[in-house]
Amino acid sequence: MRVLIAPDCFGGTLTAREAADAIATGWREAKPDDAVTERPLADGGPGFVDVLHAALGGDIRYISVTGPLGKPVEARYLSVHTDGRRGAYIESAEACGLHLIPAELRPESCETATTRGVGELIAAAADDNDVITIGLGGSGTTDGGAGMLAALAEAGVVPTDISLVAASDVENPLLGPHGAARTFGPQKGASPEAVERLEAKLAAMDVLKPVSDIPGAGAAGGLGAALLSLRATMKSGAGLVRELTGLDAALDDADVVITGEGSFDWQSLRGKLITAVASGAAERGIPCVAIAGQVSVGRREMGAAGVQEAYSVSDHVGSVQKSIADARKSLIATAQHVAVQWSR
Repeated sequence: MRVLIAPDCFGGTLTAREAADAIATGWREAKPDDAVTERPLADGGPGFVDVLHAALGGDIRYISVTGPLGKPVEARYLSVHTDGRRGAYIESAEACGLHLIPAELRPESCETATTRGVGELIAAAADDNDVITIGLGGSGTTDGGAGMLAALAEAGVVPTDISLVAASDVENPLLGPHGAARTFGPQKGASPEAVERLEAKLAAMDVLKPVSDIPGAGAAGGLGAALLSLRATMKSGAGLVRELTGLDAALDDADVVITGEGSFDWQSLRGKLITAVASGAAERGIPCVAIAGQVSVGRREMGAAGVQEAYSVSDHVGSVQKSIADARKSLIATAQHVAVQWSR
């Protein structure tokens, strides 16, 4: 049986590459005669640069930028120059990611964390690239991209000189019940009162008002809206990665595809990686199975998204704590179980 392993990263425990390796290891141990292909993916959030570097080659450039708390952090961007095209790929989480903010500081930083470092990355990449793609996801900020816009202005970067692409991992608008503050603010440490203050600040940013309703504007705490205000093209991060990594060709040669991420929840059904993989599988009439740290999507919802079955690692090993304590071992064990269920 030909098995394609195509997961995203698993939260803060395993990168996409590590998750793919663990699932493949478990599958091979259970079904050694199957042909297993690993294709780690990303949807614009953490892992975006690594996944595209593996697929496209190019050069990784390292620079020091302003982190979300105002202190320097080391970040990277990928520069790919082929066939006369000069393109750069940026992972915004490397400059403003939630993982850069200690948990105990998040209630305080949720209203002040900045995207300035993202602007500094774009300015650096603009020196020798014509098209710059910014992956959105995993941010610890809700500043509406104000920090990024300020950094670009100070660097004298003129957006008309370059083409910007925003690769979003969600489809949320900027404001409202499904917007940046009310949907994602609590995940970044915001209290109900702080959420409303953030909502008001975003609503008051005149530069964002014309683009506030566009799907993806609410990505990365409104960074999506700021990029749209610079005439960036909004694309699905998962769809873009699917295209650039040649996922469709890999799906053509598969009998079943296994995807996954840290939490398979309602957000997974709105622009995340699992739906992109499931869509490709459905187009070819092959089953798509998800393995996730936790699963909270009902059968009807996952079926509508094209996922035949989903397996929870925490349920399989007994608890969330056990699944995190040895994430690789837990994922291997779950993959063994899934292989027995799905391999012919």
